[in-house]
Amino acid sequence: MLLAEAGCLFMGFILCLSGVQGKPNSICALKDSSLIDLASSHQHPTARNSWYTGHLTVSKIELSTDETHVKYSMSAESNFTLTINNLTERDANFYCCIKTADTSKCQQSGIDLHVTELQVKVIPATEGQTVTLMCSSSCPLTEKPAAYIWYKNREFLYEDWSPWYQELLSSEEAVTYSCAVKGYEDLRAPEVSVDSITETCFNVTYAKGRMCSSQQTSVDESCSITYPREIHVQRTPAEPRGMIRLTCNSSCFLTDPLISFVWYENRKSTLKEGKQILVPSSNRDSLSCAVKGLEDVRSADVCVNDDSCWTLNYVHSRICALEGSSVNISSKYSHPDYEQIQSKCWYKVKRNAEEEAEQLTEDADHVEYDDSMKNQHILRLKKLKRDDSAEYRFTITAENEEVTQSDFPGVTLIVTELRVKMSPSAVVTEGQRVTLTCSTSCPLTDNTNYIWYLNSRPLTPRENQNKHLILDPVSRENAGSYSCAVKTNKDISSAPKTLTVQSITGTWTPAAAGVSAALLLLILLTVCWCVRSKRTCRQSPRRTADNKEQMNPESISAQSAQQDDHHYSRLHFSENHTADLYSTIDPLPAH
Repeated sequence: MLLAEAGCLFMGFILCLSGVQGKPNSICALKDSSLIDLASSHQHPTARNSWYTGHLTVSKIELSTDETHVKYSMSAESNFTLTINNLTERDANFYCCIKTADTSKCQQSGIDLHVTELQVKVIPATEGQTVTLMCSSSCPLTEKPAAYIWYKNREFLYEDWSPWYQELLSSEEAVTYSCAVKGYEDLRAPEVSVDSITETCFNVTYAKGRMCSSQQTSVDESCSITYPREIHVQRTPAEPRGMIRLTCNSSCFLTDPLISFVWYENRKSTLKEGKQILVPSSNRDSLSCAVKGLEDVRSADVCVNDDSCWTLNYVHSRICALEGSSVNISSKYSHPDYEQIQSKCWYKVKRNAEEEAEQLTEDADHVEYDDSMKNQHILRLKKLKRDDSAEYRFTITAENEEVTQSDFPGVTLIVTELRVKMSPSAVVTEGQRVTLTCSTSCPLTDNTNYIWYLNSRPLTPRENQNKHLILDPVSRENAGSYSCAVKTNKDISSAPKTLTVQSITGTWTPAAAGVSAALLLLILLTVCWCVRSKRTCRQSPRRTADNKEQMNPESISAQSAQQDDHHYSRLHFSENHTADLYSTIDPLPAH
């Protein structure tokens, strides 16, 4: 056995991580990723350091010399690096490089490795009987995804920086969706299909993966689950006396019996699970519940003892807004009468959990607070930019308590631009069916009407235009530069994109139309020149004959009498000169 008894170095996905103020580092990596190198956060590793792993107790890592899954490799600086290939769930653990098996030191300077898989989450939307999709992982990936790739029926669909699927979906049983992170296309999320959507329920089929119930014999088996669109907490008296029964009720009577509910106390996760829990009636905490594995479907906060607790809820959990527009992020809260609120503020949560959240201060150009309504606070962001895409959380500070969302996520804001997409392509043949889409990186939150422009002029009719413009069949008159805008933000439009329409004889674009007109004019001028040249050629022999005629005294007399007439009106032939000029030339005698 080879023991790790050397200095330790850590690099995670070309990422150097070290302990910050005694806090442990956390790394989240995809299952089956090909390589992850763990290095020590110890500032001065020595040859006496060794790699240890564990949470409550730590043990030294011992490796065989032919190990391929976990191994050591010497760095240029003669420090050891712990390398893990083909990550599995069993590799998720705490790692540290220390001199002795000291659990407290390991917790202070170690690295907490999480292993996750991608999963397509299906989340009910507020717009009618629709759902939205999210390419998610159980922890935020340490290596920031370069882009997300979406697949429809196993075929590439599109690539974008946002994990939020671009459109709202209705039920389509035969259609499957999947996603992947760019650079790790072979580690796709299991396929999902949305089988049915009603006002109260939606049914999803997963090919496999963590969304399927843990009670199944294998995570590789497919499963079909019916979810509620909404849930709420109901309070009823219970035995023994002085207890309150809290029930997590759903909007859907067909909810899968294997679905489990998790409970939150003061917005912090608890170990309590199940549809019902018992709590003392004297409890002054707020409680809420959510669907396990799909925590996006969760209830509002409720007080166990009437309204004598703090509650905090958001109007929308996800918002998609246009770059350059303004957006309102709203929270609703309540508090005990005896508590006096000292401050209210919003935080922009950094993607890296190790970084401090940014407290937002009012700025007339970008950030505004609206506290005009009772028990409601609004964060207004103006002139949105791409880097405003983040999670936002509201915090209330009282004299004895600070109320935040804690384990509950805040409001996720995605800022997107408008783009014109053309299918099957931007160059088509006359007579084809062409679909133009006013595309965004996420489905816009509000029901939206669109305006389409051709060569900067709005298309008619302008009413009830949607994000898809269909040209069927497309003609040469449809060629040109297209752009789109949202009716509520007419000043924010997409960049123009040119549609080229080809005919049998060539290509038709606005530029081609100009070239064609120029060529047509050139042809007409050429024809006119040829016709005129032909007439001139025909008149030349007549002039020769006329010269002969002018030798006739009668002709000379006539010319003198009419010398004031137009020049061409004086041309005439003698009556007995009927033969063609060239026919009067005698042939040469034969030799």
